[in-house]
Amino acid sequence: MCYRYSVPGPDTLVKRFSASFPEEASFSRQYHASSFDLPKLPVITNENPTQIQLFYWGLIPFWVKDEKTAEEIRFKTMNARAENIFEKPSFRHAAEKKHCLVLADGFFEWQEVKGKNYPYYIRLKSHEPFAMAGLWDSWTNKTKDEMVHTYTVITTQANPLMEKIHNKKKRMPVILRKEDEQQWIRSILDKDLTKSLLNPYDYQKMEAYTISHLITSRTQNPNTPQVLEPYTYPGLQPTYGQKKLE
Repeated sequence: MCYRYSVPGPDTLVKRFSASFPEEASFSRQYHASSFDLPKLPVITNENPTQIQLFYWGLIPFWVKDEKTAEEIRFKTMNARAENIFEKPSFRHAAEKKHCLVLADGFFEWQEVKGKNYPYYIRLKSHEPFAMAGLWDSWTNKTKDEMVHTYTVITTQANPLMEKIHNKKKRMPVILRKEDEQQWIRSILDKDLTKSLLNPYDYQKMEAYTISHLITSRTQNPNTPQVLEPYTYPGLQPTYGQKKLE
């Protein structure tokens, strides 16, 4: 699963992915972006690989007929399981023709221990931005005469690190290796090659630590630097993949 992640600022993204934002785009560092807020976040698509565009999270397939259906379906398409993207009607067209890089520098997940859930922040040990494999689509809202661009994050089975953290469902987003990013957004990518890129990331290159419940606060804004601060819970292992917190 992947319903929350963080995104670095535009300068960092431009440098890391050798792509530019459109002049009219307005984007700032996201310490915590939740899919349930239907945010507009940076992606790089196979149709425009040198530009960073802002798409809405929650994929609306092109064939959706009305606004009511679109609003209903997007809450069910925040994530797409790698195992069946070519079978699910919501994702089949995009899996064949519309791939994107979903840009991030970390994501959030929960560990269940004795019936309680504890939030973790997970990132690369290098602390570099990375690209998650995504699918995108464009849908025309005929009521408003508006083209809406949306995306979904592809998930796969958990690696050993994520098995410990996301220990109930044991899933994780597909983090692409740097050398596979351009391959993922090639104009033509056959089914077998697509599937071969959707693997769990090397857990030895990842780290994770517990954070506070600010992430789910109803009274405070979680999109602040404080949401990423380490927080230790009594009796719980606070870190994975690192000897100590930097």
